[in-house]
Amino acid sequence: MRLQGKTAIITGGASGFGAGIARKFVAEGARVVIADLNTALANTLAAELGDAARVTTTDVSKAADVRNMTQAALAHGGRIDILVNNAGVSHMPAPLDEISEEDFDRVMRVNVKSVYLTAQAIVPLMKAQRSGAILNVASTAAVSPRPRLSWYNASKGWMTTATKSMAVELAPEGVRVNAINPVAGETPLLKTFMGEDTPEVRARFLSTIPLGRFSTPEDMGNAACYLCSDEAGMITGVCMEVDGGRCI
Repeated sequence: MRLQGKTAIITGGASGFGAGIARKFVAEGARVVIADLNTALANTLAAELGDAARVTTTDVSKAADVRNMTQAALAHGGRIDILVNNAGVSHMPAPLDEISEEDFDRVMRVNVKSVYLTAQAIVPLMKAQRSGAILNVASTAAVSPRPRLSWYNASKGWMTTATKSMAVELAPEGVRVNAINPVAGETPLLKTFMGEDTPEVRARFLSTIPLGRFSTPEDMGNAACYLCSDEAGMITGVCMEVDGGRCI
């Protein structure tokens, strides 16, 4: 019960890595707010998790939605101890000069602006209570960029730099900020990363991962739980690769 008594927000929490983090957090004693645009899927997960979970329909690229999400978390737990910025999107693989402006803007709104908006809403609360843990879900794309995903890579590189900058600024306030860098996993974004999902494409992708498998939601939940728990009280500004050796 490493998160006993803590209240956590998980953006993009209805599926994939976010759902894995939500399940782990509840198992470790936390109250969680699942913030997602897919309300039906979020409600299904919340029903599985029981009274510890609440749902808020949230577009993380919109300030009003983020404010509503923050209020939902305060109503659920009375305070916010953990923020997991997990919501993310990508564009389909293509030459960098052929990605549409619409796709570029969408990636930047969801992957970049959302971190700014959640910080605006939640960091003042954490400063006031002199404690808190923020976890940004970045990507191995920030460390070892793959071709044809350039603007997605750039958005995750921004996230890792933001993590370190936030960490050094917020440390005196008692707030820790870390990131995890997963390799691709069985999530809704997998096909987007690979371009197409066939046995041949999967085999080629897996050949680049020394441990020979994709990241799982359970992998992300375990890493997130450690970094957001008091066990990691001396850890801030770390971007932990949870990638089966992909970035070696």
